[in-house]
Formats: sequence, structure tokens, C-alpha cells
Amino acid sequence: MSHTFLLVSTGAGIGLSTVSLGLVRALDRLGIRTGFCKPIAQQHANDDNDSVERSTALIRRVTNLTPPTPISTKRAAILLGSGDADLLMEEVVSLYRDSAKNADAIVVEGLVDDGHTGYASRINSAIARALDAEVILVTEPSDNIEQSIGIAADSFGGRADGALVGIILNKVHAPTEGQGAIQTDLLQSPTHSNGILDTLLARIADTPFHLIGAIPWQPSLIAPRTADIAHYLGANLLNAGNMQQRRVHHIELCARTLANIESVYHAHTLLIFPGDRNDVFIAACMSALNGVELAGIVLTGGLRPSPSVMQLCAKALASGVPVMEVTSSSFQTVSQIAHMPSETAADDGDLIDAAMEHVADHLDTSWLQTQCAISRQPRLSPAAFRYQLIQQAQQTPQTILLPEGNEPRTVMAAHKSQQRGIVKPVLLGSPATIAQVAQAQGITLAPELTIIDPTTVREALVAPMVALRRHKGLNEEMARDQLQDNVVLATMMLATGQGDGLVSGATHTTANTVRPAFQLIGINDRAQLVSSIFFMCLPDQVVVYGDCAINPDPNAEQLADIAIQSADSAAAFGIEPRVAMISYSTGDSGSGSDVDKVRQATKLAQARRPDLLIDGPMQYDAASIASVGKSKAPTSTVAGRATVFIFPDLNTGNTTYKAVQRSAHLISIGPMLQGLKKPVNDLSRGASVEDILYTIALTAIQAGQNQD
Repeated sequence: MSHTFLLVSTGAGIGLSTVSLGLVRALDRLGIRTGFCKPIAQQHANDDNDSVERSTALIRRVTNLTPPTPISTKRAAILLGSGDADLLMEEVVSLYRDSAKNADAIVVEGLVDDGHTGYASRINSAIARALDAEVILVTEPSDNIEQSIGIAADSFGGRADGALVGIILNKVHAPTEGQGAIQTDLLQSPTHSNGILDTLLARIADTPFHLIGAIPWQPSLIAPRTADIAHYLGANLLNAGNMQQRRVHHIELCARTLANIESVYHAHTLLIFPGDRNDVFIAACMSALNGVELAGIVLTGGLRPSPSVMQLCAKALASGVPVMEVTSSSFQTVSQIAHMPSETAADDGDLIDAAMEHVADHLDTSWLQTQCAISRQPRLSPAAFRYQLIQQAQQTPQTILLPEGNEPRTVMAAHKSQQRGIVKPVLLGSPATIAQVAQAQGITLAPELTIIDPTTVREALVAPMVALRRHKGLNEEMARDQLQDNVVLATMMLATGQGDGLVSGATHTTANTVRPAFQLIGINDRAQLVSSIFFMCLPDQVVVYGDCAINPDPNAEQLADIAIQSADSAAAFGIEPRVAMISYSTGDSGSGSDVDKVRQATKLAQARRPDLLIDGPMQYDAASIASVGKSKAPTSTVAGRATVFIFPDLNTGNTTYKAVQRSAHLISIGPMLQGLKKPVNDLSRGASVEDILYTIALTAIQAGQNQD
């Protein structure tokens, strides 16, 4: 299984992008196939609005990786503001999957809370859950470092068993002032002594997280190109020279007389002075002719040397000295540059390559290698599950019948499923009424979306229905009467091959949806009965609950069949089945007819399917919580890690699913019916448009599996 590392920082200006890319380099050095993903773009102050996100552009430039273009900050904000956080996470999972192809480890760069992205922590936490990621915190030396780590740990599940696995300490020995901006002297001495560093490392050692690396401050790695400063200042170029290659290590404001500024003419120095100082300009050009590789010259005040001086210095300018002019004063220009953000330009491959090497040199590669070798138990997050549903359904779009065609949520779900190529939806109802419903919601249904007026197909279904139910005493008049119900009519269409699946229940009871399916579709050869499951989208993973909608009090043999059906359904939808047979007692600790039924059902299911992990009877907490499972059932392969929960009766199952759903404010998808020859699925009457959409998708997947 691939490992996903999500890197997040404790604040702005810490160097998250550089460390993230450095981790990619370190893993690559170890021979680990590594992918990179920046799910949501973070535009910087100096970025063009239409430019590729910086980290993504840099990784494309210096490696052979081609991560997808991130979701724009604007789109992320719109989705969050409209309550569509789940859809945002689905898009994140989609980008992640693109990045993870053929990779053994994926580095995901989170958002930085830079003051403009107030939802960064919320997004990072959601990404960690959606990708089931191991979180690495990037921080810097500070007096409150333990508090920063503690706050971050709480965001990702706490200190004991949360997702946060390690810490990278960046900018060790950095100057304490202005770490996030260009300095007038980039090579100034560090202010943190080794003794202070030792103290910091000792304080971090008291946390339960591994110190993956302490990256020393390397001033040259934030040295911008002269071209970057020209772009930042919006300067007018008088001589481009080698501005793309030369880097600024020092900035000098030349306000003194020529005799007193001779010492400033050094390599990698950016000289700033008024444009009418011909003497300083000529001296700078003379130093260039003598082999001093100046970073460049900035002429201030909107002034420039006279044409004769420019001609005199032509040979020096031809050597590659960049010269630019600005309208601001010398002091204003120096101040502006001093506040220039230190982020690496998106096209500065040389600098980021050197920075990646520097970071990789100071990471604990032994820990990384060991961590990537650990076989982690996969968990399918809600976002990944929903994304997978849509992707699977899109592969072979099925025709899904929607008998509640006049219902607004159903119309919207049909519209979305058709737009996204999930299924071929068929709305049953009056075309005029459906058009009005669509118009009221501000949508226009595509011509490709099929709408069938029941009055045009009803009579043709009478004879086939009588043929199916004649043995139950059904005659034509009775059939014609029952077909007035659109659910019955749609079920007959399904039975006669005019659709691949059916979804109903937004305005009908479960009985209204299920009864016609029992009567007209029937049970498949692999099942003893029809049962149901819910996909419960818990915060960190998706699990299966069954049976919560159909069978009031199954006997032991039926309960075993429900367990096997549910395990197979879980596997079909990407959830590794570990089946817990739920009861009020764990193991042999209890007795009574109810727990004996579960115990017998467990043995029957184990005998029928020895390939499945099935255990019981088991209390819910023993099945779902690792520490409780270890205590109550220490030898169980299911306890504490169950993904499929089989309840002993409908009363227990339905009550539990509703309590969990409402109390935890989570999405449950279902009930999905199991055991029918063709898929028919029921909706909650309180279902949202998204609930209906996902139920349509899972119905389509069932239909495709039936065809296989």
C-alpha cells in the first residue's frame, strides 16, 4: 500500500513548499517511487492570477513528475461557502489519485494560514481524513514551539493516536527578524547558538512525534534572481544583461560620495542609487569591467544617466550587468525590497533544486524508509469512497429509472448525474411538470436526459405484469390499477429490461419501494433473502451497517446470509470486509436466546465463507475501538478494526444507524438492497440531492456487477 504524507505548517513564512519538495527528493533518493500533490492552490502576493500554482510549477520544472493543476483558491472558497465541503474533498481525492498513479509514497502539501486563507486548518484536517494521510508538521524554532505543536496535533486527532506522525524543524539558526522577507544582507550571521538549538530539540523530544529533520538556515537558498526583484518592483529595464542568472546576496544604498562607497562594489550586490549619480554609475561599470559580477543596478527617482554616460559604459553593460529604473526614491526602493516575500519564483528551477538537495540532506532517511515499509491497514475515507462511487459508475453508465420524476430533489440529482456522465437517468412523470420543476430550480435539462410520460408506457406493461403474477391471482384489471403507481410501473420496466436499476423513496416509504421489487424482480440465485446495508461515512472512514431496513428479526441462518451478502457488497465497493456480528455480549461472556442466535450465525457464516474475516458475538465498542477490542477480544482478527457491522435485528440496526447519523452529523448512503436479481434502492424521505446522486451511482455500480 502507498503511504501518503501530508505536510502542514504552523504559520506563514516557514518554508512549507521547500520542505515538501525536499521530502520528495529524499524519498526519491531512497528509490521510493514518489508522487506529489498540492490539492488546493495558494496564490502568493507576487504571483500572476493566471500562473500555475508555485509548488506545482516547481516540481514539474525540476523533476519528471507531472502533478495535476490544483483547485483554485476561489473555487475552494465558493464550495466551502455554499456548504459543499464534501464535493471539494471529492475533487481533492480526484487530484490525489492522479498524482498517486504508480507511486509508493505521495507527498501532499497543505494550505498555509497566511492571514488570507482563514480556513486553512479546517481544509488541512479534512484533507488528512479524506486521504487517510500521515501528517508531518513543519515548524521553526520559537519560544512557543511546544504550544504550536500541541495546537496542530489537536487539529489532527490529538497527541496519542492522531494522524500527526512527525515534525520537521526548518530555518534552524535563522535570523530572528524578517525570516519571511529578503534581507539587505542575506549572509548575516545566525542568531541561534548550538546551545539554544539543543534546548529546542530537547523540548521537542518530549512530544510523542518523531523529529524527522532539523534543516539549517541557508541564506543563499532565498537569494532571488535580479529578474525576480525587477518583476517585484515593476521596474523599467534599461539593460537586461544576465538578470535571469545573477542572484542578490547583498543590497547597498549608495548615498555617499564616490570615495566613500568604493567598498560596496562586490559580487552579488544590488546597488541602489539615484539615476542622476553619474559618478556612482560609472564606478559600478568600471568594477564590472574589472570582473566584479554585480547582481545589478537600480536607478531611482525616475532618473537615468545621460546618453553620453550610457555610451561610455556600453562595454560594461555588454558584460551582463542588469540595469533598471524605478520612480520611487532610493530609501523607498530599499524598504520595498526588504519586504519582498522570500518565496522561490515558479520558474527558478536552479534555486529550488539546490533547496531540495539541502532539505533532503538533513532529513532522517532511515525513519522515512522504515515508515514507508510499514504495512498500514487501508481505510477508505468518505471523500475517497464518494469519489470512487462516481468513478466506477462513470466507467459503464447504466440506465437508472427514477419513478419520482416530478420531485425537485430527484430532478436536480438526475440533472447532475447526466451532466457528470454518471448514469443515463430516466425521469418518470409529466414532461411539462418536470420542465417546470427544473425551471424553478434554475436548471435546463439536457435533451439527452430521458423523460417518460407514464401514460405512454402503462398499457404495454399490463400483460407482462399479469404473466409474472398470475400465480398470485393477478388479472389485467388489477395490474392496470397497480401500474397507476409510478414505482410499480418503473419496477415493471426494470423487470422487462427497460432499465438497469431503480431508485425511489424521496416521497415514498421503504415498503412502497421494496414490495414491488420483491414481487416483480425476485431474489437472485446466490442469496436466501433480500437484505439491506448502509454505507456510513464516518469522519475517518466508511463502514457498512446491515441490516437496518428490511428484515425485522432474522434467524441465525438468515443473519449469516446477511453477513456474507454485506461482506461481498463491502468488497465490491472498495472496503476490505472485516465482519463483526453485533450483540450485547462479546465472545462467550453472555448467554440468552438473542446472543445465542448471533453466536450460531457467526459459526454458520464462518463455515460457509472461510475466506472472510467474521467474528462474533461482539459488542459495538469492542468491534470499533482498538483499545476496547484488544481488552475484550485480544485474539480476534476483527475486534477494534471492523468495517462491516451486522446487527441482530431491525430494531437494533435501524436505531443504531439513525443515532450515529444524527448525533455525529454524518452522511449515510443507503439503504442499498442486496439479493435482488436487479438493483432497486430506497431513499430516506429526508434525502438531500447529494444523497440521491450517490444512491444513483451505487445502483449503477450494482447493475454493472450484475451484468458481469
